[in-house]
Amino acid sequence: MQGCHIGRNFQVSVAGGSYQDGLTAMVHGAPAGMLLNEQEIYGDLLLRKPGADELSSPRKEPDIPVLYTGLNAADTIEGAGNKNHTNGTPISILIPNLDRHFIHIKQYQDTNRTPRPGHASYASFAKYGPDDDAIGAGIFSGRYTSTIVAAGFVAKKILKRFGIEVFSFIKEAAGVACGEMDSKTVFEYTERYKQMRHNLDPFYQEIFVKGRLTPEMRFVQKIAVLAEVEGEIDAIRGMALKMSRDEILEKYGVHPVLACPDPKVAEEMLVKCNEITATGDSSGGIVEVRVTGVPIGLGEPVFYKLDAELGRMLGIGAVKGVEVGAGFAVKDMTGHQSNDQLHSEGDTVVFDSNNAGGITGGLSNGQDIVVKLAVKPTPTIDKPQHTIDKYTLENTDLAAITRRDPTIVGRIWPVAENYTAMVILDHLMAYLGYEQLKAKFAK
Repeated sequence: MQGCHIGRNFQVSVAGGSYQDGLTAMVHGAPAGMLLNEQEIYGDLLLRKPGADELSSPRKEPDIPVLYTGLNAADTIEGAGNKNHTNGTPISILIPNLDRHFIHIKQYQDTNRTPRPGHASYASFAKYGPDDDAIGAGIFSGRYTSTIVAAGFVAKKILKRFGIEVFSFIKEAAGVACGEMDSKTVFEYTERYKQMRHNLDPFYQEIFVKGRLTPEMRFVQKIAVLAEVEGEIDAIRGMALKMSRDEILEKYGVHPVLACPDPKVAEEMLVKCNEITATGDSSGGIVEVRVTGVPIGLGEPVFYKLDAELGRMLGIGAVKGVEVGAGFAVKDMTGHQSNDQLHSEGDTVVFDSNNAGGITGGLSNGQDIVVKLAVKPTPTIDKPQHTIDKYTLENTDLAAITRRDPTIVGRIWPVAENYTAMVILDHLMAYLGYEQLKAKFAK
């Protein structure tokens, strides 16, 4: 597949499918010398994985990653202290599929003749024929986004060393929207939300905090642990620390299910999503991503404009629109309203607004980068829909019985966050190289 690779300087290749043995993210361009381990990668993966709450698919994938290449297996010389440091070669992150049982495969086999409306199943069959990976939708399943989260975590970790923070949240779900908030408030909220999810995730605690899987293990030892975990999924899930919503709100100041920085609005979102789900239907929403600390001038003109590159997030399954800044709302503005006027305060340039979303001419302008993603409702629903038999073209009806997400918006925000990090790092590497060249010719 030609579409499973992205980037020029920081490059990522992904492979695998929903019901294959697993998925893989291969990261090219990460610098040598970075300490990296599975626990921190899983800390982001658990934010996206299924079966974590009432608004996600009941599939019980732990999404535990295994680092396979790109790290030093031992100190390069005695006492060097660089074991498990990145060594500049491609980093391979494996994400095995563990909750893959025949009963679920049979459900897909029983319905795969009839493409799901709103899903890629008809187009992919037309493209790849009867050998199309239709069990669980293969590479077109939302499971492939785990590879983006894993690779994007590496990018995000590098960006932090440069003072650049990438974070995201649920702006709207099922028609319920969150009001405007400053980036500092949103960032602090998302950090608390992630800490809550880490502390309450039973696999994070059982596998990593308790040391069942450690960086000191060889690959075959790690796989042996995952083979054990495959038979313990339900037992480990039962170890989850039980906290009420009020207890979570009091301790962490966040909503227990939705990563919306206003807990009251998040609860309204949850209620509305559940109301729609109860009818057998699904709902969509909006995810917002922000980036702070970006130097002025990140991006390239014409074909590699920074906002155009962020528009690549249309490649995330279920994302049907990407806005930068005010986005489509500019159509109802005058030029005077749309323009972000600026003035100086001492040595600092200050903008009166940020309708451009921190990007003008395809280059970052020093403001926070703001991107919004429109997420469609989950196409797999529990309602009869018109479809066809893809082998005979006979008209028929489909009522979905496979595992599904009532809404996808609650799981896409970490994907958008880490995808954005990959784009920003790719451009940062080009920017730093250009700045070095420019400095050589400075008078």
